[in-house]
Amino acid sequence: MRVILSIASTTVGEAIRRRVLLIILLIGVLFLAVAPGLTVLSARQERTVLIGMTLGIIQLTSAVIAIVLTVYMIPNEIERRTIYTILCKPVQRWQFLVGKYLGAVAALGLMMALMTIVLVLVFALQQGVQQMDQLVLLAKAPAMFFVQMSLLAAVAIFFSTFVSPLVNFFLSGGLYLVGSLFNSFFEVISSNPNSPALAKGFATFANTILPNFANYNVQNPIINPGQIIENESIYYVRVTIYGLLYIGILLVGGIVIFDRREV
Repeated sequence: MRVILSIASTTVGEAIRRRVLLIILLIGVLFLAVAPGLTVLSARQERTVLIGMTLGIIQLTSAVIAIVLTVYMIPNEIERRTIYTILCKPVQRWQFLVGKYLGAVAALGLMMALMTIVLVLVFALQQGVQQMDQLVLLAKAPAMFFVQMSLLAAVAIFFSTFVSPLVNFFLSGGLYLVGSLFNSFFEVISSNPNSPALAKGFATFANTILPNFANYNVQNPIINPGQIIENESIYYVRVTIYGLLYIGILLVGGIVIFDRREV
């Protein structure tokens, strides 16, 4: 465990040195510059647009950071030949891969936390929100986004064991889009008794194999208080367990591939 934590801490340091935090600061500044222009809207419209913009920026930026942080991790170590220095020590390949993933998730969590704090503070200043319950409600979605991005990072780490960073970027990004946008479509086809057998079989297969990123898109009830999630706590626990299980499967698959790869 000490080896894994050592690799993870080194990975966090490398991620911070990439100056991704400057991007987060820039996003906060841009949002701060745009927010006052929304005063032309009505009070309700302004609040809705601000919440949607805040959560949208957090989710989109976090997805980009999750992919960029992970697609280069394994290939860069191989290209710079630093992996030979690490593996010649008493370090197993699975420890190296798990340490890299945990480091990426820790760095991602740090960046998402800072970004969420900046944007929520800007929202509070713009709206004059003083009730803590409203700010806590606004922070629920980023908490689910973190689980979503941890799953996305696991997808990118898995692909990084056998494809180039450029291919990995499009594969991981494509899976994220499909898992976010088309999951409900696959569910409708697979549950519709009138669907052709071939289409139903494909939809069921895709819905089972592909990661369901749409599970973590919980921003609609926050933007529109009229919408609610039934058994909210149970739902959050269920989708978190789903994400952890899927992450475990991806890491095991990545370890198997990486262990057999010549580097």
